[in-house]
Amino acid sequence: QVQLVESGGGLVQPGGSLGLSCAASGHIFRLIAMGWYRQAPGKERELVATVTAGHNTDYADSVRGRFAISKDFTKKTVYLQMNSLKPEDTAIYFCNARYYDTERSWLDSWGQGTQVTVSA
Repeated sequence: QVQLVESGGGLVQPGGSLGLSCAASGHIFRLIAMGWYRQAPGKERELVATVTAGHNTDYADSVRGRFAISKDFTKKTVYLQMNSLKPEDTAIYFCNARYYDTERSWLDSWGQGTQVTVSA
């Protein structure tokens, strides 16, 4: 099976920075995209940022210009640099990978989530 291991969550003050990392392990024929989603208490899970094998990126409007996603798909890793953090960024952040497990079929895998808390 494919497992995603996340690291880098924690407590940071407003205006501060934090970096998240996620590494996938297991059988992946070819990565399609990796990204980050988040879920705050009482809210639905939402997209934060994604990056594709073709280097296309997508950001939520609320984080565009503050967060930067990067990847090293040869290592099956994705990174999220979060700058100018706001209290409303507080959430559990989940790593996601979409990948071909064969030449013709693709799957999604999710990490366990890591807590990011932005508080003064």
